Amino acid sequence: MFVVLLIALAATGGLYAAFAPAEEAQADNRAQSLAIDEGEALYRVGCSSCHGRSGEGGSDGPSLVGVGPAAVHFQVGTGRMPLQNPGAQAPAKPRAYTQAEIDQLAAYIGSLGPGPAVPEASAYDPADGDAARGGELFRTNCAQCHNFTGQGGALTHGKYAPGLDDVEPIFIYEAMLTGPQNMPSFPDTVLPEQEKRDIIAWLNAVNTSESPSPGGFSLGGFGPVSEGLFAWTFGIGALVALTVWIGARSAKARKS
Repeated sequence: MFVVLLIALAATGGLYAAFAPAEEAQADNRAQSLAIDEGEALYRVGCSSCHGRSGEGGSDGPSLVGVGPAAVHFQVGTGRMPLQNPGAQAPAKPRAYTQAEIDQLAAYIGSLGPGPAVPEASAYDPADGDAARGGELFRTNCAQCHNFTGQGGALTHGKYAPGLDDVEPIFIYEAMLTGPQNMPSFPDTVLPEQEKRDIIAWLNAVNTSESPSPGGFSLGGFGPVSEGLFAWTFGIGALVALTVWIGARSAKARKS
């Protein structure tokens, strides 16, 4: 009886090992197919008028073939898409889709061609980044447009680099990965995952309310331009006022 029980248990385990993974894979495939179908329906209503019926692009929007799910998650998740009004740049605004709908749109666009995937949470966790190293990387690669602490700045032809002080880490990572609008892309071959995480750690460190400004007033965190303007306006102004006061005191003393 004991031998029969062992044989039965072994047979049950073998059958489960043989069929369960296949069933799970099939279930995953069905869920993915459903997400793609739902995403396609959303795309036809909200995106196809600009980007073409099958994502091929048109006069009002670029092709979405090969941009990948990460680009969709960034653009739709930050509210930049769907575009409210045509202009030099798509601004961030409250998003028009739920998270489930964004995932479905990303699945559909991802099915049109290979592209960057939405990153895992571990990829952009600032707790695992080196803020000091991230500051060096940010000043080398990003400060030219976003300023020294990510406060943003003006570009040409009405475009601008947005501020990064209130942006979720996942969107910062996806922006580096996909290069939205005027921004160059930084794939892992150019800026590895750890370096992206370091930059996110730096931005998180300098833009939190608990982070003090070592120089006193932050002056917006824009760097030497605002600092020079402050010094010129108030510093030179104070010197002029002091000079006038000394002259007045000297004239009064001579009359006495």
